[in-house]
Amino acid sequence: MAVPAQRYVCQECGATHGKWAGRCESCGGWNSVVEELSRESAPRGLGQDAGRKIELVPLQGGEAEAPRRPSGINELDRVLGGGLVGGSAVLVAGDPGIGKSTILLQAAASLARGGGSCLYVSGEEATGQVRLRANRLGLADAPVQLASATSVRDVLTSIDSPDRPDVVIIDSIQTMFVDTLNSAPGSVAQVRSSAQELIRFAKRRGSVMILVGHVTKEGQIAGPRVLEHMVDTVLYFEGERSHQFRILRAVKNRYGATDEIGVFEMTDGGLHEVANPSALFLSEHDRDISGAAVFAGIEGSRPVLVEIQALVTPSPLATPRRAVVGWDSGRLAMIMAVLDARCGLALGGNDVYLNVAGGLRIAEPAADLAFAAALVSSQTGDPVPANTVVFGEIGLSGEVRQVSQIDARLKEAAKLGFTHAIIPRRKRSETDDDSRTAPLAVREIGQLTDLVALFDAPA
Repeated sequence: MAVPAQRYVCQECGATHGKWAGRCESCGGWNSVVEELSRESAPRGLGQDAGRKIELVPLQGGEAEAPRRPSGINELDRVLGGGLVGGSAVLVAGDPGIGKSTILLQAAASLARGGGSCLYVSGEEATGQVRLRANRLGLADAPVQLASATSVRDVLTSIDSPDRPDVVIIDSIQTMFVDTLNSAPGSVAQVRSSAQELIRFAKRRGSVMILVGHVTKEGQIAGPRVLEHMVDTVLYFEGERSHQFRILRAVKNRYGATDEIGVFEMTDGGLHEVANPSALFLSEHDRDISGAAVFAGIEGSRPVLVEIQALVTPSPLATPRRAVVGWDSGRLAMIMAVLDARCGLALGGNDVYLNVAGGLRIAEPAADLAFAAALVSSQTGDPVPANTVVFGEIGLSGEVRQVSQIDARLKEAAKLGFTHAIIPRRKRSETDDDSRTAPLAVREIGQLTDLVALFDAPA
């Protein structure tokens, strides 16, 4: 018989302590150490009778690769790497009200209409409340099975049968609990144990397990960090609830590319796919306004054009204000320092506001040149040349460095009607074939001073 084991677990980082303490020694959190009782016991010996002999197989294997199951939502399939993989575990996280439950209910309805069997288990809502959302989304006739439960034992007992569902959606993992633990649902131990049992079922039976995860106020997934290591794919829903655009981003994917994005638009009828996000992000771009530049970026394998906006104004404060939305504030400080030291632009005494239009967050260094162009344009009052895209990385000495996938960025710009591009200098072998960039007049620059000179030149 298993003997209950007493232990103290930090609810912030999951560290185990031998006794209670007011402050966790691992993460430094205060009042986060809670007593937990576990009935789990380790094997008494490591002899031949302690376990069973596992089967060893060669790396090449003899089984055929499992086919992917399309979800019916092209943007979701793009982020997943081509569709859902049988036996995989997917974690979908995002802010409250961002649309996690909406997109998963739409995906479940699409899969069920395509012949698959789907189960939607809600630990936060009653089945009647889920039906109300389905009616609002026009999915009432979809053959999706619903359940309202929080016990992992009850869920697994109900679905572990020959006619098990192909896809199981758990909304959310923070509401699930394992009855062998005495801690409350949502604690570190409960989240870890519940996810482990559900993922073990998915691997054993070949069903797709989709878990919805809550996030903290810092934007991290609530619960133990090990949860992200246990699953095969981690998807983040980004965007402002007051904004209609939603970005679904893959930050981990064992079966596809990471940093791949899917773009959706939130409407009264649910989330709708955006097949051409570049055109959507540039729908209100005015080429005659100073302080605006178009950046040709790469999100995963997809080229995306987005508008960069900057506003430089004299500051009445002793410490000028810096406000950045959608970009790293540290890189803004670096670009301003380079413009001041290498180009002679006095930006330090001004208030600087930067914004990435559309709610997209940019992380790649290739956006440095576009942000610099927007800053210089706002400072001088001259707009960036019309129909021009800008991209390139800036070094501390003022040089403009090369970036990856230049041809893909230029091709996307040409498709949307742009005629000029300001890019870093390329190698001679890359410029020999001009047919790839024939629709665009490309200006290659090697120093940041070359960019500033474009605004000083006469029109």
